[in-house]
Amino acid sequence: MGDVAEPVSRLIDQLKKFPGIGTKSAQRMAFFLLKMDTAEANQIAEAILDVKRSIRCCSICNNLTDVDPCQYCSQPSRSDKSLCIVEESNNILSVERTHAFNGRYHVLMGSLSPLKGITPDQLTMASLLRRLESGVVEEVIVATNPNVEGETTALYLSRLIKPLGIRVTRLGLGLPVGGDLEYADEVTMTKALEGRREL
Repeated sequence: MGDVAEPVSRLIDQLKKFPGIGTKSAQRMAFFLLKMDTAEANQIAEAILDVKRSIRCCSICNNLTDVDPCQYCSQPSRSDKSLCIVEESNNILSVERTHAFNGRYHVLMGSLSPLKGITPDQLTMASLLRRLESGVVEEVIVATNPNVEGETTALYLSRLIKPLGIRVTRLGLGLPVGGDLEYADEVTMTKALEGRREL
């Protein structure tokens, strides 16, 4: 980018790495940061560094957290009988906003994608099976995204879990095919939880 100083150009290139941020948005953000006073810019930089230093995966469910176990695994009021499986930590927030689920979570850290070379051993399937061996879980809700990878993962999980004698359901009505859970509103997620079906 020859029109701006090299440090600004580097900043724009880094900002474009964020999802949904193109060149124009990255330029607006860069020039917004330039207008900030140094103290405010340092606060943003420190917040980013702090997140990278302090956030880790929960040893039980793989949710991103700064305490281990995470807030969902350490809440005694949550039911151990139902387990909601999601692809990423941010999907938990979509389910929690509904106030319709009070069980536990398991984060897969992605979804199966043969085309991208993502296989079951690259996800947290082994730790999921260890959790299910306790015999406490009665229902597994598969809350993967309603796209090709999410459906592939759901079918794989169903075949893996059903032989254990555990009921396996899938989110139902309300979620558009090809969409992402993080963009679903509370009503849509509530309907999807209520309309879940056997896999």
